[in-house]
Amino acid sequence: MVGDSKVSRDGAGRRGRADRPGRYAPLARDARFMRLRRRFLRAAAGITVVFFGWYAVYVALSAFARGFMARQVAGPVNVALLLGLLQFASTFLLAWGYVAYARRRLDPLAAELRARRPPSYGNGAAR
Repeated sequence: MVGDSKVSRDGAGRRGRADRPGRYAPLARDARFMRLRRRFLRAAAGITVVFFGWYAVYVALSAFARGFMARQVAGPVNVALLLGLLQFASTFLLAWGYVAYARRRLDPLAAELRARRPPSYGNGAAR
């Protein structure tokens, strides 16, 4: 629970991280790390733009094209209901696409970085 966590303190009793400042700075300057970060940011930004763009179109149609959204497709099912269900489907499709992209383009690069890191970075275990 929230109250169970303890604030980490350094040897002087100050709050904050116990790691030395700049411990991971050499890794952050590594060309492979920068490529990994660039790939992640590009994918995350693209997925975010697509998702919010599609959502904005749905909201705009709901607000300004009421006649179109009220058009019956089959029985009591109208365009608004279909587009609303497509919002859920597109969310799962985007998540699946990101996972596939990450497995193909991000995970191998991250594994390479983990395999080549100097021993001073530790074993990667959670603290």
